[in-house]
Amino acid sequence: MDFKRKPRRKTWAASISQSPGRLSILMYGLLIFMGTFLLLLPVSTVSGRLPFIDAMFTAASAVCVTGLTVADTASTFTLFGKSVILGLIQIGGIGIMVLSTAFLFSMGRRVSMTGRQMIRDTYSYGEGKGMKSLVKDVLRFTFAIEFIGALFMFSRFYGLQPLDKAVGYAVFHSVSAFCNAGFSLFPDSFTGFGRDWVMNIDICMLIILGGIGFVVLAEIRQKFSLSRRFWSDFSLHTKLTLSGTLLLLVGSTAAILLLEWSNTLGGMALPHKALAAFFQAVNARTAGFNTVDIGNLANETLFITILLMFIGTAPGSCGGGIKVTTFFSMVILGISRFRGQEHPHVFYRRISAESISKAVSLVMISLTIIIVGIILLQQVAIGDISHRLSRGAFLEVMFEVVSAFGTVGLSTGITPEFSTPGKLILILMMFIGRLGPLVVAISASKKATPKPYSYAQENIMIG
Repeated sequence: MDFKRKPRRKTWAASISQSPGRLSILMYGLLIFMGTFLLLLPVSTVSGRLPFIDAMFTAASAVCVTGLTVADTASTFTLFGKSVILGLIQIGGIGIMVLSTAFLFSMGRRVSMTGRQMIRDTYSYGEGKGMKSLVKDVLRFTFAIEFIGALFMFSRFYGLQPLDKAVGYAVFHSVSAFCNAGFSLFPDSFTGFGRDWVMNIDICMLIILGGIGFVVLAEIRQKFSLSRRFWSDFSLHTKLTLSGTLLLLVGSTAAILLLEWSNTLGGMALPHKALAAFFQAVNARTAGFNTVDIGNLANETLFITILLMFIGTAPGSCGGGIKVTTFFSMVILGISRFRGQEHPHVFYRRISAESISKAVSLVMISLTIIIVGIILLQQVAIGDISHRLSRGAFLEVMFEVVSAFGTVGLSTGITPEFSTPGKLILILMMFIGRLGPLVVAISASKKATPKPYSYAQENIMIG
């Protein structure tokens, strides 16, 4: 008799290990729960106890490099607790898979194909250098930039704080800034340094460098030369990331300066107004620090900030959002269609149909997640903030949801007022926003079996 061997069913562990997206979800989830456990220890807080939901919220915010807080970091946590938060920010910022892969390299062990594919998908956009070189670049850039940023901060903290405290403040805020986390050891963030040019520029540069992506940083280092024109040698990804970032910074700085001229920027000299507007424009896209009171911003400024938080930073960076390249791919597609051009192109290069398709899918999935998050949070939190309805709860709730999804961390001040269901919703939004809507959607779905046929094509009326 001819016995056919039945195909072995994949175990749950095998299914997880062979899916980079699912493995990311699992490892980030485990990291959050580990951070929650550490923050629940009596040694982590000044009072010796912290509600479970607040510990979980803080851990998720740190791992997802968001910066939303339900407890003041400086007064609530001890040195041990702050060190835990700093460690979670660093691991979440550069990617838990990069750290674990670097550890495997240091132990002389081979990295699995799954690990290689995950890092390549996260920190590259095509065939590039070997995984070992890529991981070294990520770690080298991260620690070098954070060290330089900490030196500048130390120069400002020293004299205001004792030596050991100045070092700790400099390291914590440098890591938080480069990882685009937005955690601060000051209750009012950096409002006390609103006129300090060194501190403001240092933080902004750390945020920008952490937000353009490791691939862009590596390419700049490889191709930068003062003796020749290097812009033409950059890849389309790097050109679009750098030019898009510059356009967003200039446009949003001008908009915030104009809208807040007589509001939160009133009473400042013109140079300080420009500095505050630039600082807020940089932080609105992912970092979450502030030098002005976010709760007092005009409605128009809040809406612009929501758009900036939704766009976010570049792919393969420490920040969140739909990414700069996604947004400008959609803009370029719209311009090309308006001009009657068949293919979208920029910098004498045509954007592939696959990239456009991914951009459209990412925007649609992101908008759907945000809409659902707003509706859910509106339902469970309306009683929590009913006393703050002077502007309308909807705008504040939408601001909070987009801030969590974009892993930004800016808040109008209502985050600590949410009940447990509201905090759980924000934790889920931060988690999805950090890993990426597409990763979550693809990981939760099965691969479709290709069909040997295709359906007939037919046009529909649009517009």
